[in-house]
Amino acid sequence: MPGAIQSIERAAAILRLLARGSGRLGIGEIAESLELAKGTAHGILRTLQGVGFVEQDKDTGKYQLGAALLHLGTSYLDVNELRSRAINWADALAARSGEAVRIGAPLDGRVLVVHHVFRPDDSLQTLDVGALLPLHATALGKVLLAYDTSLVASLRGGELEAYTRRTLASPTAVKRALASVREAGWASELGEMTPGEAGIAAPIRGHGGIVVGAMGISGAAERLCDPDGSPKATLLTYVRDAARAVSRDLGASRW
Repeated sequence: MPGAIQSIERAAAILRLLARGSGRLGIGEIAESLELAKGTAHGILRTLQGVGFVEQDKDTGKYQLGAALLHLGTSYLDVNELRSRAINWADALAARSGEAVRIGAPLDGRVLVVHHVFRPDDSLQTLDVGALLPLHATALGKVLLAYDTSLVASLRGGELEAYTRRTLASPTAVKRALASVREAGWASELGEMTPGEAGIAAPIRGHGGIVVGAMGISGAAERLCDPDGSPKATLLTYVRDAARAVSRDLGASRW
């Protein structure tokens, strides 16, 4: 098994030291605290500064944690709060609907599955936690796209993959679908990611009504949809009620 990489260990030690400090620290203070040569400390700090993990004060030359690192920490907390608040409601939704439940959050132009509850039967299923799903071909993704213009911008300039003949692969079709999602307050997909599979999803909102994630069910199209392809009204109600319950727990005042 390969050993630890010393430079990474030292960089982590510097970040922890800056996180503990009440203010900015100079190279000398950092080097002395960690028993590093000043040149070594300076080289690591320059690298961390280059990727935005530390910032240097122009007047004093001292270092502090950078905005990029703080953003990573905030994203971690946001995703984990979303998951922790949604777990009980996701279990209840799976029990009521009889279908698999997934909670999704945006990540790098995709949908990150942060929680997944298996369909409550004895069928063989695969855990999807950590999976990255396409925005345009899933009900979860359509919900996230409908309420986030920056995500929509991430789709521009690139071809949308057509996973099946039903996939909305043109910008015009996606734009039209997103308008419908905003008007209805929920999204669905029928055979757009996988033939014969369908999905229903609704937005999860946080403080101020901002959409922070999506919650939905997925399964065989004949179980989720009516003969005309529309989601079954009972299942749609279950999904929307569960998403609203999570939103309330996250402090949303509207949905």
